[in-house]
Amino acid sequence: MFVLAGSAFAAHAQDGERASLDLFARALLLVASGLLLWRLRRPVAVVFGTAAAVAVYLGAGYAYGPVFLTVAVACCSAVVAGHRRAAWTALGMLWAVHLLVAHWLYRWLPPAGDHPAPLGQEIVVAGWVVAIVAIAELARIRREQWARERAERAQAARRRAGEERLRIARELHDVLAHSLSVINVQAGVGLALLDSDPEQARTALTTIKSASKEALGEVRQVLDTLRTPGDAPRAPAPGLDRLPELVEQAARAGLTVDVTGRAPRLPPHTDLAAFRIVQEALTNVVRHSGSRHARVRLDHSGATLRLRIDDDGPATGAEAGGSGNGLAGMRERAAALGGTIDAGQRPDGGYRVLAVLPTRAGGNQ
Repeated sequence: MFVLAGSAFAAHAQDGERASLDLFARALLLVASGLLLWRLRRPVAVVFGTAAAVAVYLGAGYAYGPVFLTVAVACCSAVVAGHRRAAWTALGMLWAVHLLVAHWLYRWLPPAGDHPAPLGQEIVVAGWVVAIVAIAELARIRREQWARERAERAQAARRRAGEERLRIARELHDVLAHSLSVINVQAGVGLALLDSDPEQARTALTTIKSASKEALGEVRQVLDTLRTPGDAPRAPAPGLDRLPELVEQAARAGLTVDVTGRAPRLPPHTDLAAFRIVQEALTNVVRHSGSRHARVRLDHSGATLRLRIDDDGPATGAEAGGSGNGLAGMRERAAALGGTIDAGQRPDGGYRVLAVLPTRAGGNQ
């Protein structure tokens, strides 16, 4: 409607200079406008179709007007869709037709008595062509930026989801591995002493009950974060302030732990990682070492916390149901904070885990 109404107004304003609008002119205007309905599905066909319709319109000598907007819209759609060569070819063909009509074919085409187009008019047409090109390219660039930003946001969301899954997997592994190792050891003790020493078997069962209750509480806390993402946890995450509890649990599993040094005040992520590293290292002693004695040493120097966990060995070779992911999880926790883990056999036959963690927030958290 806009093209038809605008062209009728232009024809009235250019009466005597250009041919008046007849049925054929209105048909050309409808074709050029109607083709735009398919510009998203068939951008190449539409841009050439509108250019051809407008070229015939110009050749018939009808009034200049908003019909050129149909070519501009079709050209922009084709460029944004990635068909730049087709868009510029159609626009160049239309401009060539205009030059031929305005400077050579006007002698034989309506309206009668027409004169060649002045130079100023050609400058205006060239300006419109440049404007169409610029608008189309800006629309293409902007759309590509939007697509790139959407892809980056989606990739970042997938990365955050993957990191969250890895964090939850580490938490569940550390909680369950430690507690189930204690339960495994105490169940063996209880079965062995059930007949010969019922009181000691009762103590083992009490330890199993306590360890399982604590494990259920920590697992519930992890699962609560899945059910209500973004909410604050109901209980604070464990840290090195709970090291005495860890030593007590190890003692119930038959492992004596000596702790030397005191940890400084740590950021929450670092505090949790340090606790889990010590927990996993002691769990591995319970599982895989013949020693019933371990030593934990905490050294704080500057912006670095060093955790050293030693046992005297030897390795028993028993798996105790382990998944083999404990050391990998410790390394991931340390690396996430910008720290390191060094674990291996000692020259005297024991085993050592040495963790170096930054004590200031701002690592790769």
